Parts: sequence; C-alpha cells; structure tokens
Amino acid sequence: MEVLHEKCWRFLCSCAHFTFIGGKKMRTTMAPDMKTALFVFMHWVLQYGMCRDVTLPSGPLFRVAGFRLSLPCHVSGYEGSRIQEFEWYLYRDDAGGRQMGVVSTRDKGFPYAPFQARVRNGEVRVERDSGDTVRLVIQRLRPEDQGKYECYTPSTDSTYQGNYSGSVAVKVIPDSLQISYTRSLTSQPVPEGAELTLTCSSSIQSEQLTHLSITFGKRGGGERSDSEAGSEVSTIREIISIDKLLGVVPGPFYKKRYDDGEITLEKRNGEGGQGLFVMKMKAVQPSDAGSFFCEASQWIRDPDRTWQRIAQRTLDIGNLTVQQLVESLDVASSPRGEVTLQVGSPLILTCEVLGLASEVNSGLLVQWMKRGSVSSDVVGTRGVEVEVARMSPDGIVSWGDDLSRASGGSLEKVSEGKYSLKLFSARPADSGVYRCVVSVYAGRKKPSPSTPATLTQRSEGVAVNLKTKDVLVSAVARLSRGPLLKRGSTITLICNTTVTTTGPVQVQVQWLRWPIPEPVITRNSGGVPLDLEAVTQPKPIATLMYNGVANINHSEISIDRLSANSYRLRIHMATEEDQGLYGCHAEVWGQDPHGGWYDTGARSVSNLVTVYLYARAADLLLIPLVVGVSSALFVGIVIIATVTCCFMKRLSRRRAQK
Repeated sequence: MEVLHEKCWRFLCSCAHFTFIGGKKMRTTMAPDMKTALFVFMHWVLQYGMCRDVTLPSGPLFRVAGFRLSLPCHVSGYEGSRIQEFEWYLYRDDAGGRQMGVVSTRDKGFPYAPFQARVRNGEVRVERDSGDTVRLVIQRLRPEDQGKYECYTPSTDSTYQGNYSGSVAVKVIPDSLQISYTRSLTSQPVPEGAELTLTCSSSIQSEQLTHLSITFGKRGGGERSDSEAGSEVSTIREIISIDKLLGVVPGPFYKKRYDDGEITLEKRNGEGGQGLFVMKMKAVQPSDAGSFFCEASQWIRDPDRTWQRIAQRTLDIGNLTVQQLVESLDVASSPRGEVTLQVGSPLILTCEVLGLASEVNSGLLVQWMKRGSVSSDVVGTRGVEVEVARMSPDGIVSWGDDLSRASGGSLEKVSEGKYSLKLFSARPADSGVYRCVVSVYAGRKKPSPSTPATLTQRSEGVAVNLKTKDVLVSAVARLSRGPLLKRGSTITLICNTTVTTTGPVQVQVQWLRWPIPEPVITRNSGGVPLDLEAVTQPKPIATLMYNGVANINHSEISIDRLSANSYRLRIHMATEEDQGLYGCHAEVWGQDPHGGWYDTGARSVSNLVTVYLYARAADLLLIPLVVGVSSALFVGIVIIATVTCCFMKRLSRRRAQK
C-alpha cells in the first residue's frame, strides 16, 4: 500500500493502542475471552488500515516557461470503481491563496475562465495512464501558471477515511536555453569517404542548478518498410550525444563506428561563455545521407532524485547528400586488348584508378591477377585466376605463389592513382589474361586488416601472349645391360632424350617409380611399354635439374648426366622395396636473350621399365640346407628313442626273471 496520510496513521495507532490495552485488561480479568479481544483487534485493523491515499511528486518542482509540464497523480486504498475521477486545482502565488479549477475528468465545465480556452484546444488536459493514475499536462507553461497544484479524487468509499487530495508546488523559471550553429550544410554532394565536421553552440543561464546535454542526429529515408516492400520510411537516428552528466554516448546504429574512432564529439569553450560542440565523421557513408540536426536539452534533478528534461530546442543544420563511390570509380589497365612478346622481353602493365575525389584520403589495395597459361598441362587450370602481385594500402608489395618473381619483377606506384607491374624477363608461363583489381577504403588511409573495403572494382583483361620457338622432345628409358639383378645389386637405368629446336636448351629429367602390377611380376625384366594411366601413385625417386642440381630422396641413390642427351640413375644395395616400374619425365628449358632460363613447356614421358630382383645362389641353397638339417635331426631323435625303448624293455625282463 502507498504511504498513508498522517491522520489515517494516527487513527490506526489509536485503534491499535485501545485494542492492546483492552486485550491486556481482558487477559488479567477476562482471560477466557482472549479470542474475542483478538477478533476486535483484527476488525479495527481491517476497517481502518485501508485508507485512501493520493500521492504526487515531492516539490517544489522547477519547470521552464514555454515548455511542457507533466504532473502525475495516483490514488490507492480506495473502494468502488477501478476507474477513479480526478479534479485539478491551482493556488496561484499571486492570487492570495484562492482556489482555481484547472481541469476535471468528469466535468467539462469544471475549468475556471483562465483555463477554459486552453482546455478546449488541448493545451491543458488530463492524460490517463491507468484507472487510478493520471497526469496533468500543460503543453506550454506560462509564468502565471506558477503556484500550488492540488489533485483531488471524489470519494467512492463507503466511509470517509484517509486523504482525498495531494498537492505540489511548481515554480516557473525563465527560458534561457540558447542554441546556434556556425556553418550549415550546403547543397553540394559530399564524396563518399570524405570527412564531415558539424558544430553546435549552446548555453543556459539559470539561478537553479541545471545541466545541459547536446545530441547530433539525422532524419532521412533509406530504410525499407517491412509491411510494404520497396517503400521507404523516414527515420530519426541519434548519432552521438554528450549527456547531462557530460558522458559521450553514441547512438545504437553508430556505436561500432564510434568504437573504431570514426565518429567523435568534443566540447570546447566558445564565445560569450557558450559551449561549442564539435562532431566529426571521418568517413561519410551513403547511409549517412539525410537532414542533420542539433538538439540541446536542459535538465534538472527533482527532490525525488530523478532527472527531468525541462527544456529542449532542435536546430536543423542542413541536408547531406553523399556521392557514392560506385558512381565515379573506374579502373583501367594498359596496354589494352592483346600483347604479344618474345620470350625474355620485359612485360610492363599499367593500372590507373580514376574517379577518386582529391579531398578524400583513401587507402588502395592494388592486385594484379592472371588467368590461364600456355604452359598449363593440367585439365582445368586455364580457368583458375591466381594473384601475381599486390600492393597493400601502406605500400608493402607481396608476390603470389611464384615467389621467384620477387627478384625478377616489380610493382610500383608511378603517380597518384597509377601503378605499374614489371616482369623483367617474360617466360611462357607468364602468358594469360591479366586484370588489375583495386579495393578502395574510402576515407581510411591505413585500414585495419578487419576493415571491409568500401568498393572493389576490376579492369578489363589484357591478353599476354609469348612467342616461343618450336621445341620437340622425346624420352626413352632402358635398363642397363648386365647380370641378373639380385638383392644387394646396383640397379642402373638410362634415360635417352632427343630435343629438336634452335638455340641453347637444357633438359630436366625426373625419375619416377610405380608399383608393379600383378600380371607384370611374372615377366622378364626389360623395356615394357605400358599405359601410364593404368598405373597409379608414382613415387619421385630423383631429379636432375636443368641447372645441374640433383634432388634425391635416398642416400643409396645417385643421378648424373652421361652425355648431352643421356642421363643415368643408379640405385645401390637394392632391396625388394626398389622393385617397380621406372620411367623418366623430360622437360626442356630454354635460354632467353638475357641469359635467364625458362620452361618452354615441351615435355615427354618415357616408356616404363620393369625392375625385378631375382633370388641369390646363397638364398637358393639355404632352403635344402634347412630341410636336410631338420630331417637329420628328426631321424636321429627317432633312432635314439627306439634304442632307448628296447633297452629299457630288456632290462625290465631280466629283473622279472630274478
């Protein structure tokens, strides 16, 4: 129950005291009637404990002339209908305590003359929150509205008890809230990513202790209604505020940008004692378009320790139109169309970024991508796009999968918005379709790795063709002549290549081994032409690079070059694991005019040679030896057992005769 009126409490206390004394007296003189005394006590408590009580906020309340006054009034402890009626009175300070009817919930003719017109036009009204709670609303408070307001509730109780009205003093203070701006937004579009600075000045002059808050916000479309597809609804969004306690509070839709440092608000000392509030948006976005405003509010702390807004002014700063980057950005690569070069010639490609506003400080990620290659020998690789090189927004250059290009090429920023890719000596593998891909971080010169790009755009493709000389190559593998191969022998394989071309070339040879299929194991060793696709999972054994460097996978293996077109593989101390089908792959490398070597793309796969290890003579004698020794031991054991058995039988007979 709400706090009871003082008279009601005194009455309850007197009733309780009387009952207590009577009870004590009856306990001493009439102990058998204790239940009767307790019944009388409970009757008084129930009858007088539920007293009507009308409550209003504690006063005095200071409100500003010209702004809204809202006084809540609540009644409790009543009987009867849940919909209670209310009547409001005003005792003006300048009226000598005279009562003046303001407004009533049950009588339209209740207002006195000063309030009749204001009640009719709705400036003064009663708003009902519930059946027993209402609020008196004066939309525009006047200085003469100062005084003591009384909220009265006509009785609906069976007996008159409690209090039927409450009052609170309202003080009307002058309006001193000032707000202005130094520069409004123009009608010129602002490029996406540009920095936006808005200023707002505000001050209050009051004898009361009041606080000031400032809010920057915007009104605008751009949000789509859920009920009507395609329709736009107007929205009001708070961008950032300095609240009544001088704390900076971002709006819910702008919190991430505030946390990232892209939106700031600070207070400075302005002229004439006014506070100057400066909001900065480091990179405007298309969603920022709309009508911007600055809102100043005056706050006071009421006696009940709650903060109340007592004055508010909104100032329109202007409309912001954002020119989207997608409408102006263009990425062009040169030379255009198709480029044909000799192998070893330098390849120079230029990427130009157009349509960026000069006043926007944007970071650019520039990538050169390549699709296809004349040297592609795997089905489907011609459609795969790979990164050749990239330059990050902070100017760091990195290369794609072909790290050898880091020393044979460069990616440079020639001028503002212009980038050049250079391959000093083009190779056949460099042929393909090149595109420049540019990711723009509008308004962010050095974005963090997690920052998404504002826009990514690709240039038209440049087809690069490399003229290569005709190269033909063939390879034949054979097993070197000699005794039958056995465990521990040295396996010698020869790969003979034939290259038909002009100019200097080198052949790179790789030896591979496949497991022997079951039908092949029974064949004699020698050159056996087999289909490579029929045998799977080859294992690299050794490679002799075009530059003479050998890569081997085992210490018992050696590879060398016997002549210009003959290559040898030797496997020492052969074991059963070395059995299999051996073949050699030959790749031809050419030399460009600058002395660099490149893969011509000419390849050849030799026939397969079966390597099978026969058993040694010592291994063949081992089986009969083991069989003979085992048989001799078995026969000896049988003879010894037989002799021993016969001897023991004779011995037992002699003993029996005696």
